[in-house]
Amino acid sequence: MNQDEANYPIDYLSQIAPQAPKKSMLSRTQFIIIGIVSALVLLTFIIIIGTSSGGSTDPAKQLAARLQGTQKIVEDAQPKLKSTPLRTLNGSLASYLSTINSDIAAPLLREGVAVTKLDKKLLASEAGIDITNRLEDARLNAKYDRIYALEISTQLEKIMGSMRQVYDSTTSKSFRQYLDEAITNLTPTQKQFSEFNAANN
Repeated sequence: MNQDEANYPIDYLSQIAPQAPKKSMLSRTQFIIIGIVSALVLLTFIIIIGTSSGGSTDPAKQLAARLQGTQKIVEDAQPKLKSTPLRTLNGSLASYLSTINSDIAAPLLREGVAVTKLDKKLLASEAGIDITNRLEDARLNAKYDRIYALEISTQLEKIMGSMRQVYDSTTSKSFRQYLDEAITNLTPTQKQFSEFNAANN
């Protein structure tokens, strides 16, 4: 026996031999409880993800809320604007949004959306509080007109995006035609706001 062999313990072969798998100590009841808990955790996770993503919002409801919120932002901004061309453009937009909010109520109702009964949380999310805060900062820094033009340009893009979603989801030919005309009317206005921001950037 050489020196290396003398250093191994007597039960060395037993230690390196594959061990037989141990039998699970969990009972059938414990397996059921673990399964139920796992299912509840997964369900909670799915609900949280669904809520945070806002994926369940009906495009027609979102469009109605977005139109109402934008009209209020536009009307509130009118007396704060200094640029005459921008004030004229904004006045035209305020008038158009007032008309569209009135005209779109009936076709939306046929889609199952009552514009006077929208969810308060949805209305709050589309009320433009973040926009209002940014505009107030811009006013304090003498950049109101430029930042306002940027915000409204972005907001009109969102409105037209919502209109396209509703267009794709409705089967009403007359409503599709109305939405198509509305997008056509809003496109040059959105471009004018975008160009005002770019020119004064």
